[in-house]
Amino acid sequence: MGRFTGKTVIITGAGSGLGRAAAEQIGSEGANLVLVDLNEAGLKDTEAAIQADSPDAQILLQTADVAKEDDVKAYVAAAVERFGRIDGFFNNAGIEGKQNLTEEFGAAEFHKVVSINLDGVFFGMSHVLKVMREQGSGTIVNTASVGGIRGVGNQSGYAASKHGVVGLTRNSAIEYGQYGIQINAIAPGAIMTPMVEGSLKQMDPDNWEEVGKSFVEPNPMKRFGRPEEVGQLVAFLLGGEASFINAAVIPIDGGQSYKY
Repeated sequence: MGRFTGKTVIITGAGSGLGRAAAEQIGSEGANLVLVDLNEAGLKDTEAAIQADSPDAQILLQTADVAKEDDVKAYVAAAVERFGRIDGFFNNAGIEGKQNLTEEFGAAEFHKVVSINLDGVFFGMSHVLKVMREQGSGTIVNTASVGGIRGVGNQSGYAASKHGVVGLTRNSAIEYGQYGIQINAIAPGAIMTPMVEGSLKQMDPDNWEEVGKSFVEPNPMKRFGRPEEVGQLVAFLLGGEASFINAAVIPIDGGQSYKY
């Protein structure tokens, strides 16, 4: 019996990176999974990875754009129709966007990043919370970032959206704790995912691996984090063992955000 046996968990951004890592961890512990991503091929790859280790895993794939509220309504409705309830929600889908100074960032790019990273999180919470409040229980983990608790530079849209996720997490957690619902956020630092690799390639397409080595040199642990380390944290927060943690924003960055 795993921590998630008999429980249903929705994971957005499940086609790669942190979403895939969390899906593999939670799927290995017996959850019914609703995996959401705009990338259908990525979703199928995640499904195959889970079923390689857990062939009996119950998985529902939902292709959706989290920035479109109708798509969000659809994946929430599909989860309830298939499994009858929603016990956990890893509200994770997001993008970095292009790097640039604020004055040159551009309105279109700013709104694109905010629509996915903040609107998408809000839409997901608003529709999942309706289900959880009726159930009288549920746990949500939103993906913020160290860029949501401090400045990072050249990422106006990303920093603004992730700061928004932090505020939304804390506000909603205060509202819904009385209904048996926990809402927390994680704040990953430099975790070696396709998104972080893409960020390094924006800095120097030809020597991005060397840029990466320099990037993590100031980190107390002198390395990138691994997606599975984040997946394990998400599973802990969603799995019932963290029952009095609420409204928290938990950095997972090797200690770098605390370094003066």
